[in-house]
Amino acid sequence: MARDHGGNLDAAVARFGAGDWIDLSTGINRRPWPVPAVTASAWRALPTAEAEAGLIRSAAAWFGCDPAQVLPVAGASAAIQLLPRLLPGRRAAVLTPSYNEHAASLTAAGWQVSPAADSAAMAGADLAVVVNPNNPDGREWTPAALIALARQVGWLVVDESFADPRPDLSLAPDLPANAVVLRSFGKFWGLAGLRLGFVIAAPDLLERLREAAGPWSVNGPALQIATQAMADRDWADQTVLYHSEASLYLEQLASRAGWQPLGGTHLFRLYDTPDAGAAQDRLARAHLWTRRFPYSDRWLRLGIPGSPQEWDRLAAALRA
Repeated sequence: MARDHGGNLDAAVARFGAGDWIDLSTGINRRPWPVPAVTASAWRALPTAEAEAGLIRSAAAWFGCDPAQVLPVAGASAAIQLLPRLLPGRRAAVLTPSYNEHAASLTAAGWQVSPAADSAAMAGADLAVVVNPNNPDGREWTPAALIALARQVGWLVVDESFADPRPDLSLAPDLPANAVVLRSFGKFWGLAGLRLGFVIAAPDLLERLREAAGPWSVNGPALQIATQAMADRDWADQTVLYHSEASLYLEQLASRAGWQPLGGTHLFRLYDTPDAGAAQDRLARAHLWTRRFPYSDRWLRLGIPGSPQEWDRLAAALRA
């Protein structure tokens, strides 16, 4: 199964030339949390249980759940690869369109995967996957709706990679026994290079995941940086406010260009364009990289610019 992704900036450079590129293809926060100096011990020594426990406490406070339900992993993508090999059953339903890695990983593990247009079409599946808010269109499901869905399936996996600005959507504080929540650290905090994510689930499943992932799956600098970042509520509040306002401004720019808004999250917006390929190429000639989707020749997704200079370049390219 095809596994296309944003962030393929090498392809843009190869086609449109090197230069000062602004990568809006990923939905990763372009105003990252400011990383302080990392201690020498975090670089030199293997991660300690104490360091991991500190991150788990910080993350659990952010998610609003019991620390015993939290496991750090090497990116949410690591859990997406491991879970299909650990959960029982063979019939999976994946809410579609959505992040394509879920269906691809399930298929690679031997599951029979059925696309589902809504939660009603997922009833009876051994495993159901919902991305909330959804990528790329930003569709949302309340915790009550997800709890109801969990009663109708064997296992429910909820990918909350873009949910940090929306705690009201999170299933973590009231997690059903057969539900698994995935969270990404790199997107909201803008530090994707740390390759850090979290699984929120029952402790017995977390122990099986820990064994499958192997020892020291999360590096020492990631543990130290994320522990501090997730406790910085002032930065988080300011970041949510910035992206709330910036999303509205991006809608204005896109509307002036003749694009129709289709939804999105705090970190990206999706648009219906007359020709997504032509629109992407036009922006790429200004060294602005965006995201297309193989199943639509009209959809184009843009992340949120991170500075006045980036906004000026995007506005100029959209006017051209």
